[in-house]
Amino acid sequence: MIKYGKTKSGVQRYICRVCGKTRVENYVYLAYKGDINQNIIQLTKEGLGIRSTARILKISTTTLLKRIVSIAKTINQPIISKGKTYEVDELCTYIRHKKNYIWLVYALEKNSKTVVSFNVGKRTNKTLNRVLETLKLSEAKKIFTDRLKNYRYLIDEKQHSVKRFGTNHIERKNLTFRTHLKRLNRRTICFSKSLVIFIAVLKIYFWF
Repeated sequence: MIKYGKTKSGVQRYICRVCGKTRVENYVYLAYKGDINQNIIQLTKEGLGIRSTARILKISTTTLLKRIVSIAKTINQPIISKGKTYEVDELCTYIRHKKNYIWLVYALEKNSKTVVSFNVGKRTNKTLNRVLETLKLSEAKKIFTDRLKNYRYLIDEKQHSVKRFGTNHIERKNLTFRTHLKRLNRRTICFSKSLVIFIAVLKIYFWF
């Protein structure tokens, strides 16, 4: 490593003669810390907003948004066991402004209470089917839903069930989501401004 000029803030830079990469001896910006991603995950799962998280970690909101997206890309959907019973429901929220409705559709495994699949989009058969196809591939024993008529056309009659208290667990999960995540609150100004960030936050919250 040899000296290679200075940064805008006057810190000495160095360059590697072999690979050509540059660096400084001590990084001052907190985003370079090794545990910053773990802190972002923890605060996101606690339901903090973008600006609140950025203030606590003392990093810029732009850096935080980039990190959230990059973390979400490393998360894979969990493997679904065959022959299980599931509950499916939808949550309504907004993107950018309150006239732009968006629906979160997700499936909950009835015994473990874990979210096994989710999709975000308009309240259409295409959005619902993205989640339901995953359950069909897992040879679901039973799928409980509410009385939304779309489900009758998308789920096999033998698998589908619309009975009283059949969706108790997922309805309670809806309340948990709305309580923990500001962007899912019913009356809030904290709704997501970007669909990409919204999906990334959900992946971290559900599966990390």
